[in-house]
Amino acid sequence: MRISVIIPVLNEEHSIRPLLDSLKSQTLTPAEIIITDGGSTDKTIELIENYDRGAVPIHLICAGRAYPGRGRNLAAAAATNDWIAFIDAGVKPTSNWLESLAAAAGTTTDVVYGSYEPVTDTFFQECAAIAFVPPPVSVQGELMRTRSTASMLLRRSVWQKVGGFPEDLRSAEDLLFMDRIEAASYRISHAPNAKVYWSMPPTLWKTLRRFLAYSHNNIRARLWQSWQASIFKRYVTLGLLAVVGFLLNFKWLLLPIGLWLLMLLARALVASRRNANCYPAGTGRFLLRLIVIAPVLAVIDFAAIAGSAGWLLTDRSFTPNTRSVSDGA
Repeated sequence: MRISVIIPVLNEEHSIRPLLDSLKSQTLTPAEIIITDGGSTDKTIELIENYDRGAVPIHLICAGRAYPGRGRNLAAAAATNDWIAFIDAGVKPTSNWLESLAAAAGTTTDVVYGSYEPVTDTFFQECAAIAFVPPPVSVQGELMRTRSTASMLLRRSVWQKVGGFPEDLRSAEDLLFMDRIEAASYRISHAPNAKVYWSMPPTLWKTLRRFLAYSHNNIRARLWQSWQASIFKRYVTLGLLAVVGFLLNFKWLLLPIGLWLLMLLARALVASRRNANCYPAGTGRFLLRLIVIAPVLAVIDFAAIAGSAGWLLTDRSFTPNTRSVSDGA
């Protein structure tokens, strides 16, 4: 099977060479690697241009200022093979990543989802992964995290027929693309061993920045009911209790504050138990995790609300679920 591997990049000078090294040494060699740069201001382009290609053709498309959806569309339009594999910059694939995807394709499959694992080198990253990374589910008798464009193989015709990726979203474009595939009833397989390792944000501040972008674009993609809706309901309820408490007696404000802290602690507990098999821990480490996970959840809640407010005040536009393939196919 000849496969074109597609990578959108933006300021990846620290990660692009290790990723290319990993792809070059795959047990199934890519037929070509197509990289779309979305306007890097660091040494990303220079590193790609000077990279020792060897037996693997590497094509670079400089798209100017472009979001990941446009980057993937431009690269897919330039692909010369019937199968294309998507991977993200900043991840590290296992040596058999591409071979595992190809092995799961078969003759009747249209789309193959691989798996991904968060990199948890620090205690904070471990807690962050527990807080917001979906736990693995059983697929074909194996546990895996699935449905991600960071590890995905599909027929190029599928990308064309569903209209490609929306091009004006910083995030959530992958969710819309995968939803289109499911709505079109394409035949989907899974490859639990086609695994990539995904870097987690190392600090609370970077977690906040990431989820502010997620929140804004999630509303633009009209996916807010899958995430922000439940957060809005919780905090509207707490806000109403705070107003009532303020009108009755200032001390009654302690009630919504106490309920908020209990809510965060309960959610941290649920997340920890849901991920107990992935991240086993003794009692002491389990309790320390709760102390960190609760603030991570609070930051994500704040980002969900602030990002939504930012959309309301400065944007108020939606991304239509329409065709956007760059080559007009």
